[in-house]
Amino acid sequence: MPMRCLLPLLFAVALPAFAAAPLATVSEQSGFTRTGRYQEVIELCDAFAARYPKAVRCLDFGTTPQGRPMKALVASTAGALDPAAARQRGLPVVLVQGGIHAGEIDGKDAGFLALREVLEREAATGALERLVLVFVPVFNVDGHERFGAWNRPNQRGPVEMGWRTTALNHNLNRDYLKADSPEMQAMLALVNEWDPLAVVDLHATNGAQFEHDIAIQVEPVHAGPAPLRAIGRQWRDGVIADLAAQGSLPLAFYPSFVTDDDPMSGFSDSVAPPRFSTGYFWLRNRLAMLVETHSWRPYPQRVRSTRNTVISVLEHIAEHGQAWQRAVREADVAASQPDAAPVPLTFAATDRVRMIEFRGYAYTREPSDVSGALMTRYDESTPQVWTVPMRDDVQPVLTVAMPGAGYVVPPEHAGAVAAKLRTHGIAFRELPAPLELDAQAFRAKTQQFSAGSVEGRQTLAVTGAWAPERRTVGAGALFVPIRQPKSRLLMAMLEPQAPDSLLAWGHFNNQFERKEYMEAYVAEDVARGMLARDPALRAEFERRLAEDAAFAASPAARLEFFYRRHPSWDERYGLYPVLRVDTAPR
Repeated sequence: MPMRCLLPLLFAVALPAFAAAPLATVSEQSGFTRTGRYQEVIELCDAFAARYPKAVRCLDFGTTPQGRPMKALVASTAGALDPAAARQRGLPVVLVQGGIHAGEIDGKDAGFLALREVLEREAATGALERLVLVFVPVFNVDGHERFGAWNRPNQRGPVEMGWRTTALNHNLNRDYLKADSPEMQAMLALVNEWDPLAVVDLHATNGAQFEHDIAIQVEPVHAGPAPLRAIGRQWRDGVIADLAAQGSLPLAFYPSFVTDDDPMSGFSDSVAPPRFSTGYFWLRNRLAMLVETHSWRPYPQRVRSTRNTVISVLEHIAEHGQAWQRAVREADVAASQPDAAPVPLTFAATDRVRMIEFRGYAYTREPSDVSGALMTRYDESTPQVWTVPMRDDVQPVLTVAMPGAGYVVPPEHAGAVAAKLRTHGIAFRELPAPLELDAQAFRAKTQQFSAGSVEGRQTLAVTGAWAPERRTVGAGALFVPIRQPKSRLLMAMLEPQAPDSLLAWGHFNNQFERKEYMEAYVAEDVARGMLARDPALRAEFERRLAEDAAFAASPAARLEFFYRRHPSWDERYGLYPVLRVDTAPR
């Protein structure tokens, strides 16, 4: 019998065995057709701790905007149920996170199932003696309680599920680096406290219809120190091999077409920016895995493949975690002693293409009489292997040299920036007295504000360069040293052209707004005086008139030519307020 026919039978046979088990979820009791409300998480958290008092601890690590507790279960049979004990015993910590998008709730039900089986020694036997599992069943708790049958219209089950975003409409998987939401701030406090070796982020996809049932992406693989990239590949490939042996059709990339709704456009891989989990944790020298079950698989199958993934993760980290933990500690030391090599901050696949075989379905592409667009319709009764292009030669696009010593944040921005640095566990110190600094300053050559709101912010993109300047900063400025384990994360926050920097997310927008002007009638007189006094300036102006038709045709541009060269021009306009220094200020 072909595997595609056997797979549903495997799931159908497996499910009834769980129905009568203690600590069974609403999902399990329903044959994995439903999922429970958040009250069930609260009750199960306490129930697991009561049933396994020496192996499970239930904790609150935050409160949502709507006042709900954010729950985590800590599990270990080595007696390490707090961060200090885990560090003392040298045990690797694995953080498994469900429900960051609360409609994609496979991780909650699969995680409870996997946890019970591991505690009962029915799976991953002995793993909890060699590691600590921190399980967050639902990250987006308020979104989870926005329950509805049509919250995920392109997803098969459960009958009802939660909502993608939080009560404040934050998409948490766009919030890792900017950390605007209370939920993310609570999660990062949990991360700082436990310092997990690996973070596993459980999702379900959107998108097309095909046979593949799960995708596993890991970083470091394309990014990060070479020793950690090797570990990332080992971990990813090991989990994928386990899933394939259990009947899944796993992928090592997110199956989103290069051209929307066009299967023959193929796929492209890359490194996510640090607003996403997998783009964030490699900057901390840690491992992250994005698990994406295929939304068109029935919910019982999605829960089962997610459960299998969690079990595989625990087995691999139980086996290799000590060695991997030594490698990340070495990466921390190396990041604290940076060299002159530029740091990559953005990545993209090159034009290099290879052809792959992809398990899809027969399909047609026809004009729609509803939308008028060319639409793809899949025939799930007819599996078909597609041969499609894959672009997975991922290379850095933006690389930036590290500052010699670090960054200086002026006192007027110190409070806001310090709060972000604390959220991410980045070290800094306050400068007690005013200083004159030989620094590097970044002046924007161009600046482009987003036309609309993005995650509640007006984003900003700039071009420009760092250049030496003598600058004065007042007492209360911050010095943020580059020589610390999270040096790459620091650069991702404070380098102005990094994709998720504080600047990019609009934290410094006011600094890039023009506030002062010269009236045109004043500028006319100023320009005539400057032309009369400065022959070189006159020659430059006349050359611009002759060579630049748009400039010559714009009265405002012609007057601004002189205003920008006049002492009244705001020298801080377009100046990024954070400085780079090559010598640590005293």
